[in-house]
Amino acid sequence: MAKITEGYMPFMGYQTYYRIVGEQKDNGKAPLICLHGGPGSTHNYYEVLDNVADEDDRMIVMYDQIGCGNSFLSGHPELWHKDVWMKELIELRKYLGLDECHIIGQSWGGMMQIIYGVDYKSETKGVKSFIISSGHPSSTLWEREGLRRIKMMPEDMQEAINKALETGDFSGPEYERALQEYMDRYCNYWLGEDAPECCKRPKKTGSESYLYGWGPNEFAPTGTLKDYEYIDRLGEIEIPSLIMSGISDLCSPLVAKTMHDGIKGSKWILWERARHTCFVDRHDDYCVELIKWMNEHD
Repeated sequence: MAKITEGYMPFMGYQTYYRIVGEQKDNGKAPLICLHGGPGSTHNYYEVLDNVADEDDRMIVMYDQIGCGNSFLSGHPELWHKDVWMKELIELRKYLGLDECHIIGQSWGGMMQIIYGVDYKSETKGVKSFIISSGHPSSTLWEREGLRRIKMMPEDMQEAINKALETGDFSGPEYERALQEYMDRYCNYWLGEDAPECCKRPKKTGSESYLYGWGPNEFAPTGTLKDYEYIDRLGEIEIPSLIMSGISDLCSPLVAKTMHDGIKGSKWILWERARHTCFVDRHDDYCVELIKWMNEHD
């Protein structure tokens, strides 16, 4: 089992927790940095990729972004915007000496990669490749696909969600039941209770960072990321990109194909029997493709 190292990076007067699996070696294999979803989720589910450190003799770096998990912070709404989260990634690379790396991002982490590759191009030196896992290039497209899928739900659930969107009241048993059904269809682990321990472990979610970053509901963003629109700029990404998504994913096949069509030379793998966390739902197969991709681009 690869060595596990934990620590904290000073950041903007606070602390960012990181977890490193394995050690950097002079073997030509760049470390893999893991960007988790949310905003406001944690690194926890990425622990299913610990095996990659042994199987590929490669260092894996994961961290809890400011505002959640072991980097929990609340009462600072001024922090919950993309510039802070991108600065944190840039500072982490410097702090840990990650001059060369691959980057995997899931959901919001995939959005971060697109921002990084377009708006922070000068900071991406040494990035060997992206693995965009169930991310998206446009809040408008994400909302449109979510609203389309609501129409495929039972009528009473459609009514509950639409009423919440109209009134701004995202509470009550009818809405909660409808939301649970939606997440069971497109987000929650395919494996259910058989999911690994790290996926079921209690975590300190950054609810404030999600509220101010995305908004009070999954469907229609109202936070600082509501104007996140990169479809027309995907062609500016010069980093080799592997897109992976599930056939029953919040990142619908249309969303994934939009990224694939826009990022020059990208590769797209659409996983059956997978929702929003393909690397959990299709772990073994996913790791085969992940390792192959990184070795091709080292």
